[in-house]
Amino acid sequence: MITFLLNQTLKSESDISPNMTVLNYLRTELQKTGTKEGCGSGDCGACTVVLGEIVDGKLQYRSVNSCLTFVSSLHGKQLITVEDLKNKQSLHPVQQALVDFHGSQCGYCTPGFIMSMFALSKNKPQADKEDVLESLAGNLCRCTGYRPIIDAAMSLSSDKPLLDQFAELEQQTIAKLEKIEAKSAPLIQGNLTSFSPTSIDELADLYERHPKAKLVAGGTDLALEVTQFHREIETLINVTGVKDMKIIRETEQDMIIGANLPISDCYASLAKYYPDFGHLLHRFASLQVRNQGTIGGNVANASPIGDTPPLLIALNARLILRKGQQSREIPIDEYFINYKVTVQQESEFIEQIIIPKPNNEQQFFSAYKLSKRIDDDISAVCGAFNVTIENDVVVAARVAFGGMAAIPKRADLCEKALVGQAWNKANIEAAMAQLDQDFEPLSDFRASKEYRSKTACNMLLRFFLEQQTQAMAKKNTQQFEQNKIETRVTSYV
Repeated sequence: MITFLLNQTLKSESDISPNMTVLNYLRTELQKTGTKEGCGSGDCGACTVVLGEIVDGKLQYRSVNSCLTFVSSLHGKQLITVEDLKNKQSLHPVQQALVDFHGSQCGYCTPGFIMSMFALSKNKPQADKEDVLESLAGNLCRCTGYRPIIDAAMSLSSDKPLLDQFAELEQQTIAKLEKIEAKSAPLIQGNLTSFSPTSIDELADLYERHPKAKLVAGGTDLALEVTQFHREIETLINVTGVKDMKIIRETEQDMIIGANLPISDCYASLAKYYPDFGHLLHRFASLQVRNQGTIGGNVANASPIGDTPPLLIALNARLILRKGQQSREIPIDEYFINYKVTVQQESEFIEQIIIPKPNNEQQFFSAYKLSKRIDDDISAVCGAFNVTIENDVVVAARVAFGGMAAIPKRADLCEKALVGQAWNKANIEAAMAQLDQDFEPLSDFRASKEYRSKTACNMLLRFFLEQQTQAMAKKNTQQFEQNKIETRVTSYV
């Protein structure tokens, strides 16, 4: 049985399909049809709803795609839909803004936009245009064009929190959620079962007893088996309640990320040491997907076009794998064996991802994602470069790509061509020639093999030119500061 708040109403469900999505639950079980189905794959945002959850004693709101969210994920949370926003007297300020700025024509996408704007108004009352664009990147409109919608969202920006019924009832909502027991009984209907463990030990035990079960965290990929391919998943283990795997912490040498931590919670820590990693995460699918999807899931999915594996390989990340009471640590580049095949044993799962911090100022890291759209798109090629340069000589290099082979992998010949060589264009061109030999990419509807090979080489050249530009700018700044000192000293003589 699961228990959650539907707006302010406590709901408990026991006789419901473990494979049911929140979208279908709302529309077919509750007849709440304000939430629309557009694509059923998390691409259009028409089905966006907002989940409220207690984090550090406060309510945190997240926009999510209800078409990719299993009902079992609702346990202990508050579910807010477009029908819940207005009160008896008037529309919610977010709804009224969209009316005032004429942000709706056919109206099919409007509920999703409203819920994304609602979440933004709660999380960032002083949102700027970049915040608005990021918040709405996962919502598509085919009628209006985005200007009036963006204008409506911008009109809500204020230096004061939005005062609505949700703000007024926040403490009551928290009190209701705190009364819900963390542990929930399994959902069982016919031959379908969903478990919701609350600790790593419980998860490990369940997975050993049900080795054929599918683990689901964000569900942003697994749910497609239900919504797109109409398959039944007999046994699900929903790990969203395993708080021990929703951590991010630092040691002197490493960052440690729990495999269950949503991608949107990883931005700041990763960008602190590797700005390009943080930047690329902002291009990972949409905010709704990032609010649910996890780096652990992106790795375990073992897709050749996953966004994070090339970066993690280039950074020499390690994985902590757990099976029963046993754990083991492996380098991430040993994790992938073949297309969708990994070294994970039966009943084994990823517990943590460990990413080394930069060890000196001579280490340079960049990552590039090539796709047809900036937002909410899958990579044709994703490249990551991690190079250490001392006295203009490359002393270490890790270069990795996604979209170039059946698995995300290192460019071994390219790395060998770089290490020990002077950091100059001639040697970069030699490494580009070797990079062309490292892979034999396929042609598909995203890109031809020739295009992939050419753009991968161009990414290496771009990395070199950007580092040269930054080095030149740093050198010029140092020279400028030295000249200022000399001028100041001379003026006193």
